[in-house]
Amino acid sequence: MVKKIVLAYSGGLDTSVAITWLKETYGAEVIAFCADLGQKEELRTVKQKAIKTGAARVYVEDLREEFVKDYIFPMLRGNAVYESFYLLGTSIARPLIARKQIEIAIREGADAVAHGATGKGNDQIRFEFTYYALKPDIKVIAPWREWTFNSRESLIDYAAKHKIPVTATRAKPYSTDRNILHISYEGGILEDPWAEPPADMYTMAVPVEKAPSKPEYIEIGFDQGDPVSVNGKKLSPAKLLESLNETGGRHGIGRVDIVENRYVGIKSRGVYETPGGTILHMARRAVQSLTLDREVAHLLDSLMPKYAEMVYYGYWFAPERIALQGMIDNVQKAVTGTARLRLYKGGCVIAGRKAPGSLYNAKLATFGAEDVYNQKDAEGFIRLNALRLKANRSLRIR
Repeated sequence: MVKKIVLAYSGGLDTSVAITWLKETYGAEVIAFCADLGQKEELRTVKQKAIKTGAARVYVEDLREEFVKDYIFPMLRGNAVYESFYLLGTSIARPLIARKQIEIAIREGADAVAHGATGKGNDQIRFEFTYYALKPDIKVIAPWREWTFNSRESLIDYAAKHKIPVTATRAKPYSTDRNILHISYEGGILEDPWAEPPADMYTMAVPVEKAPSKPEYIEIGFDQGDPVSVNGKKLSPAKLLESLNETGGRHGIGRVDIVENRYVGIKSRGVYETPGGTILHMARRAVQSLTLDREVAHLLDSLMPKYAEMVYYGYWFAPERIALQGMIDNVQKAVTGTARLRLYKGGCVIAGRKAPGSLYNAKLATFGAEDVYNQKDAEGFIRLNALRLKANRSLRIR
């Protein structure tokens, strides 16, 4: 019998309805846990809202610095991009939320944990993989896999009937997720992949038409793969990302509109805004290009899709991700330096890079006069590497 449940609570439609539904269905005490990951204004009244909806107690924890330092930065060190465009803003938040939720469940002596993720999506997997990795005997309740509601519209109706305060409406039934790294939008008109997103939907990045008509240059300093300063000013991880969100958003940087492949096998259209993350991803790769050996850099690039897939699928606490992270972090010790970027009308372009441990040798790379490279050496190199090509061609001719 379930007597106490810790719910991962966001204050949105799904989890607001879940508090009332869990109490009705299980007759249990519901404790709401809301992680402050940089949602901004969404957290102003979340505690009062949860209590008003029926929560016995509410935990609201400021995890912004931990989120950026211990989750976002390690992921960025891995160059993680899912299916060429998605910088994994929602994916990387779930393991931290779930870990804190398990800690509260242990502290409270709760019988179960619950989340508001649907039975079609990735978040249910990310939450539950983390639950089981950290507390194998925990009971998990996933309302979307149990209740009779079959749409967000039916949830809106239930919320109205029970006087549950929600911001979602039939006119704007988007499912959104915001944190310090990004904001995502799904559902509603976005379910038609041919339909252009409404102009008033966006939050973090201005339309490029409204971005400044003059470019802005910024410099980002890195130490062992992690950003530590903007324009020479040292900032904490969260403050640094917040600063870049503001700067990048002002220039319309970081909007993407993609159709992605969920882990459960469904294609889904998602629209994302990741201004600061986009800048950091490009800047760190610029410094990396100077400081990593060719084969090491190529090896990392070959592993990136698998690493990104692990994050997207919810394997943050899996041994393979942890093992791969160890290799990535060791390699990134060399990535110290500065990148200069030009921000203009949605574009983020590398304008320069420098590093104290740079492997770039101007004397070797120059097209001008130099006396350190014998160009005739290339002839033997080419002949040796062409042997197999010649052999293959001769066999085809016969």
